[in-house]
Amino acid sequence: VVHYPLFAAVGADRFVAYENAHARLITFVVGPVMLVEAATTVLLVVARPPSVPAWIVWAGLGLLAVIWLSTAFVQVPAHGRLAEGFDEVVHQRLVSSNWIRTIAWSARGGLLALACWPILHAATRS
Repeated sequence: VVHYPLFAAVGADRFVAYENAHARLITFVVGPVMLVEAATTVLLVVARPPSVPAWIVWAGLGLLAVIWLSTAFVQVPAHGRLAEGFDEVVHQRLVSSNWIRTIAWSARGGLLALACWPILHAATRS
């Protein structure tokens, strides 16, 4: 909603430098978080607490796969193309396809809230 749409405002003369800096710096922010998310998702699959329904864990894993596949096959290639220069069509594809990840991450947040609810509920009762 904010970040990718603003790419269009950078200006053609500075866009390549901006895109390259963005790709380099965002990796330090998003990369570790995505790796921790993947590790904890696998941990939940392998060692699911009894209070967490299996469907939540498997749905979360499926959504994580959607996020990673979208990142690898849509967003990263779009950034690669944009690193060569601003392209309105590629930019629009990046903006619109990012909704895949936004929706999947939001759904994962909802699933995690559902997974935590019984634990939190039990903790407040004791």
